[in-house]
Amino acid sequence: MYSYTDFDHDFVRARVDQFRGQVQRRIDGALSEDEFRPLRLMNGLYLQLHAYMLRVAIPYGTLNGRQMRQLAYIAERWDRGYGHFTTRQNIQFNWPKLRDVPDILDALADVEMHAIQTSGNCIRNVTADHFAGAAADEVEDPRPTAELLRQWSTDHPEFQFLPRKFKIAVSGADVDRAVVRSHDIGLYLRRNDAGAAGYEVVIGGGLGRTPMVGKTVRDFVPKADLLPYLEAILQVYNLSGRRDNKYKARLKILVHETGLDELRDRIEAAFVVQKAQFTGVNAQLLADIEASFAPPVFNNTRSQVLEAALESDPVLRAFVDTNVAAHKNPAYGIVTVSLKAVGQTPGDATADQMRLLADLAEEFGHDELRISHEQNVILPHIRRSDIPAVHARLKAAGLATANIGLISDIIACPGMDYCALATARSIPVAQAIATRFDELRLEREIGPIKIKISGCINACGHHHVGHIGILGLDRAGVENYQITLGGDAGRDMAVGERAGPGFGYDALVPALERLLDAYLDIREGADESFIEAYRRLGAAPFKAALYPDEARDAA
Repeated sequence: MYSYTDFDHDFVRARVDQFRGQVQRRIDGALSEDEFRPLRLMNGLYLQLHAYMLRVAIPYGTLNGRQMRQLAYIAERWDRGYGHFTTRQNIQFNWPKLRDVPDILDALADVEMHAIQTSGNCIRNVTADHFAGAAADEVEDPRPTAELLRQWSTDHPEFQFLPRKFKIAVSGADVDRAVVRSHDIGLYLRRNDAGAAGYEVVIGGGLGRTPMVGKTVRDFVPKADLLPYLEAILQVYNLSGRRDNKYKARLKILVHETGLDELRDRIEAAFVVQKAQFTGVNAQLLADIEASFAPPVFNNTRSQVLEAALESDPVLRAFVDTNVAAHKNPAYGIVTVSLKAVGQTPGDATADQMRLLADLAEEFGHDELRISHEQNVILPHIRRSDIPAVHARLKAAGLATANIGLISDIIACPGMDYCALATARSIPVAQAIATRFDELRLEREIGPIKIKISGCINACGHHHVGHIGILGLDRAGVENYQITLGGDAGRDMAVGERAGPGFGYDALVPALERLLDAYLDIREGADESFIEAYRRLGAAPFKAALYPDEARDAA
C-alpha cells in the first residue's frame, strides 16, 4: 500500500485545522448555513434528512487493518456504532455532531485517511477494481495509477470548480469490476503490440438523470502520457461544459451535444500543449508509487486442508462456491465478505464487524482489505488452507452469508431513510426482496443476478445497470417503483430498459416473484442466467410476467 509522505501528513493536518476553525465559526454564528455549505462540502460533510453525514474516502477501495479498526473506533465514539460502505468505495457516517467532525477528521489523519473531495464539483474519490493486485485475470494492478490520479487531482488548482462533479475509475483486468464505462473518465490498463503498458481511455459515461455509456476516445495512451492526456480532457470539459443547467453539466452531455469526433479533436489539440509542459516528473512519480504496491510475500505452501473441509462441511462449500474467487497465486483465494445478510441494510457494518475484518486481514490476509462498489468487503490474499478458519470466524460474527452475485447481494442507496434528495425508500425494499426469496428458498436456483435499487433519479444505487433495476419515485405523495430490465455493468455496459408502469411498495415484491418464476420456466437449463435469458428472448416474456393483466388483454 501507499504510505503518506511528510508532505501528505502536513497537507491533511492543515486541512483539518482549517476546517476546525470554519466549524467553530459556524457554531458561533459567524458563518450562516449558506456560507458554511461550500466549506463543509469541500470536506465531505453533508446535511441529510436528520443529521449531518460525513463521507470518508477509501482511495481505490484499499485499506489496512489499522485503518479499518479506526473506522470502527469512529463509529463507536462519534456515531451510532456502524458505518455505511457506498458504491463509490467510500464509507459514510450518518449521525456525527457538527462539533465533533474536526475530531473525526483528526482521527482519520492519524491513519492516513481523509474526507477531502468526497463532495463538490471536483474530481471525486478515484475508484478501482476491488480485486486489484490479486485477480487472476489482471493485466496489471490498477492501484498505482489510481494513487497517481489521487495525488494529481487533490486540490488541483485548475479543477476545483468544474461544471459538475467528476468521477474516474481504473480497471486492470479483462473483466470490468469497476463499472468503468459509467464514469466521466474510465481507464482500462492494457498492453500494446510491443508489450508496453498503457490505457484505453473512455469518456462521457454516467448514470443519474441521463444514463449514458462511456465511449472510447483513445485506444491507447502510454503510461508517461496519462496525466497530460487527462489534463487535456479536463481542460476541454472545464471550458466547454454547461454551467447554465446543472442537469446538463456533466461531461456525458458535452460528449452527446458536441459529438465524440469533434471533442476528440479538441482533446488532442490540448494534449499537444499539455504534453510539452510535462518534464517526466509524472513518470518518475508513477514509478515510485508502483514500488509501494509490490505484492506481499506469499506463502506458497500447499495443503489439502480446504479440500478436506469441503468434503465434510456443506456450509463452507456453499461459501467457497459463491464468495471465493480465483487468485493470481494458486495457493491463495480472494474472499468476499458479504454485507448483505438477509434483513440487513446493504453496505452497513457494525464497529464489531469492522474490528473482526481488521483482525482477519492482519492474521490471515497480509494486512490488506478492499471495499467493492457492490458494498461488500474483500480479503484479497487468503491462503486456501486458511479459508476454513477465516470462514469459521466470519460465521461466528454473522458475516459468512454465502450470497455473492445472488439475488440478496443487492446494491442499494440509503434512500429516504437518510438522504435529503431521495424520493422513496431503498433499504426496506432490499430487505423485503432478500427476505422473501430466502423464505422461498429460490436464491441458488435463480443463480447469478444483479439487482440494484436507487431511491431517486440520481442513481446512487446504479439501478440503470442492474439486470433488474429498481427506481423509487414519488407519485403524488405515494412511493412508486419503476423496474428496468437488461442492464449490465461490465465491459459491454448496457442501460436497462424500462419495463412499464411502476409498482406500489406492497406490489413490488410480488411482481418480482412473477418475473423470476417466469425466468425459471423459460430458461434453457439451469446454467442459463437471467441476463442470458433476457438477451436471448428479449423483453416481451418478462414484461408479460410483470403485467399479466395487460398480457391477457393483448391476447
